[in-house]
Amino acid sequence: MKNNQSFPTLGVRGTSADLGTGSNLVKTTHEPTMNSRTTKRIALISVHGDPAIEIGKEEAGGQNVYVRNVGEALGQLGLQVDMFTRRVSAKQDVIVQHTPNCRTIRLEAGSLEFVPRDDLFGYLPEFVDNFLKFQQENGYSYPLVHTNYWLSSWVGMQLKKIQGSKQVHTYHSLGAVKYNTIENIPLIANTRLAVEKELLETAETVVATSPQERAHMRQLVSTKGEIEIIPCGTDIERFGCIAREAARTYLGIDKETKVVLYVGRFDHRKGIETLVRAVGESQYRNSGKLQLIIGGGSVPGQSDGIERDRIENIVKELGMNDFTTFPGRLSQEILPTYYAAADVCVVPSHYEPFGLVAIEAMASGTPVVASDVGGLQFTVVPEETGLLAPAQDVSAFSCAIDRILNNPEWRDELGKAGRKRVELKFSWVGVANQLDELYVKVLQPAPIPAKEVVLVSK
Repeated sequence: MKNNQSFPTLGVRGTSADLGTGSNLVKTTHEPTMNSRTTKRIALISVHGDPAIEIGKEEAGGQNVYVRNVGEALGQLGLQVDMFTRRVSAKQDVIVQHTPNCRTIRLEAGSLEFVPRDDLFGYLPEFVDNFLKFQQENGYSYPLVHTNYWLSSWVGMQLKKIQGSKQVHTYHSLGAVKYNTIENIPLIANTRLAVEKELLETAETVVATSPQERAHMRQLVSTKGEIEIIPCGTDIERFGCIAREAARTYLGIDKETKVVLYVGRFDHRKGIETLVRAVGESQYRNSGKLQLIIGGGSVPGQSDGIERDRIENIVKELGMNDFTTFPGRLSQEILPTYYAAADVCVVPSHYEPFGLVAIEAMASGTPVVASDVGGLQFTVVPEETGLLAPAQDVSAFSCAIDRILNNPEWRDELGKAGRKRVELKFSWVGVANQLDELYVKVLQPAPIPAKEVVLVSK
């Protein structure tokens, strides 16, 4: 990754094994304080989603993009931002400096190897231990922690109990929603649901990225707790910086080709099979001018690679090899070019609390066809910036894709409207400013109740 500076490894290891209240963790006496903006220190915690890792790798998707960009944007505002994640390899640098005010810090928790997120809960006490040790070795504590995903929320709740850190949280996905969309419920499900409920009821504020996500929290998690809507963002300067014809020339795609694009991880819940079957039903299938691009990473032997193999087999069975390409992991440098080259970007997820890919495509001037679920109902405006279709409905997706491919002029109108919507609502600078205002509010000391004065007449 460009412009990253490495620092020597720190000896941060812990031994805690308790999964309860964290009572066996080292207590500290640091009290949160509110300093000037130039010295205000914030911790973003993302245990399984490494902000410094290459996007598209196993367990690297929208959450990683969110944490990295929020951290860097907050750093530009003058905050000192440390982003904590789990170290998965001895080859990884412990500290990666992204900008003068923003860095990723990798803490050990369990063996130095990749562990699927559903198997990480048992390592969290060691993560907490090493977080506390890092603070102690550096002589400061974090007055506020912004946790991401339910695993990190447990870490944040322990830090609240141990040292009084204020906690802001972003779920990124809700167990109550996820478990309604999958057949095999993991053993950790009950623990996750309990943690997510406790978090909503005890954190200072939970950030919902869309009105739909807030509604799900209230309906499925708890009626208690503070919720504030602050959407995800995107880099409006990087996306939308190249025209369609130039992008196609660079990628070697004919200007007359109808290009359908998918970007993201290979995960069953991302609905890639729906997309493949929908394109297989397109009226352009036998035109010789159709190209389906499925961009994303894969790790052999892990869930990401297994799902890619399954999708490739479906493509082969449907006889779509001639017009389907798998370019692999798309770097952040080349990604804007792929978005710009496409006629339509499809986001067929079974569920998305927000959907970063949708706004990246819209920022690139490319219309979106997305599942009519979750945050995608907020980011995509039907008939204005793209179209929505029922999740897993192959025929509906095929019809929506063809509507856009059939009308290049309307495609361009949708693209322009999408770009305008992103500029107005979804820039990272705007998101960071809203979060900074929230942090200031959370860190304000509670007002001291006025004492009642009783006047006694003589």
